[in-house]
Amino acid sequence: MPDPNVEMIRYLDADGTPVQDLPDFARQRDTLVDLYAAMVRTRAFDAKAVALQRTGRLGTYGSSLGQEAIGIGVASVMLAEDVFIPSFREHGAQMMRGVSMEELFLYWGGDERGNDFAAPLARRDFPVCVPVGSQFPQAAGVALALVQKGARGVAVAVAGDGATSKGDFYEAMNMVGVWQLPAVFVINNNQWAISLRRQDQTAAETLAQKSVAAGIPGVVVDGNDVIAVRQVTAQALSRARAGPGGTLIECVTYRLGDHTTSDDASRYREDEEVSPHWRQEPVLRLRNHLVAAHGWSKDEEEALLRESNDSVDKAAEVYLATQPDRPRAMFEHMFAQMPTELAQQAGDVADD
Repeated sequence: MPDPNVEMIRYLDADGTPVQDLPDFARQRDTLVDLYAAMVRTRAFDAKAVALQRTGRLGTYGSSLGQEAIGIGVASVMLAEDVFIPSFREHGAQMMRGVSMEELFLYWGGDERGNDFAAPLARRDFPVCVPVGSQFPQAAGVALALVQKGARGVAVAVAGDGATSKGDFYEAMNMVGVWQLPAVFVINNNQWAISLRRQDQTAAETLAQKSVAAGIPGVVVDGNDVIAVRQVTAQALSRARAGPGGTLIECVTYRLGDHTTSDDASRYREDEEVSPHWRQEPVLRLRNHLVAAHGWSKDEEEALLRESNDSVDKAAEVYLATQPDRPRAMFEHMFAQMPTELAQQAGDVADD
């Protein structure tokens, strides 16, 4: 049975200094550079998306600022046969799984063609999911289907700390435990469910210990340490493939920005509370480690920033130049046979 008093797993402190022996992959410069580049690109995409929304060219958007290590760490060890079930902050993970920036811009711009992923790997995955907690029953169902098909894949779902207060979460975790399904549930504990503090959501000492009732392991990891997130996820995936079943991973981080672009976090928290967390964020942490341990240079940093910003800008240009879909498209691809009332509404919509 999992220990409810689990300790947080961490490899790098806030300054990027190792606090214990690093896993083998984390001693390889190229691997760390790839993880760092993915987080930098995610942050560049994030900044562009917010800018587009603020200028009226994108819909409401959920930022992943300060939380990049979670999606990148998780996706970096997933295999092609796995299925990713995201919430709405896993842009970096989706890009690692083959979703293009253009597709993500389209989705957040209100165009459902953004969910029609072109990459074969991405097409195995689920689209962005805004409802809170619904990812977990979906993941349990995917895991059951994988077992029934005799596949090696694992269903990996990610959602915020607020989702652990929903019945969907508990019911799905119970199914995973009883049937020993190959599922990994990842909680992005960014301390806020919109304006509700984590301590006002639950009296549990950790969110990971909620796994105890389901009979599956629960692990707490420093969500600002991409090395730790990757290592813990790799272990959970290996366990799921071996047959014992699922794992609940709580990634402890902090939401540096607003909940979404429709939110104003200054109404419920002070800048003095947020400021210290900027010194713990994941991109700076890994950069410091790369500089100290692997000689990451100023020239390499500048080249990566240029490449990241250029790729984001080009994707935004493609998105902005894309003609809107036909109005009638909103009715299509939802039902094998469209209900009568929707068919009547679709008939009233002109495509010009």
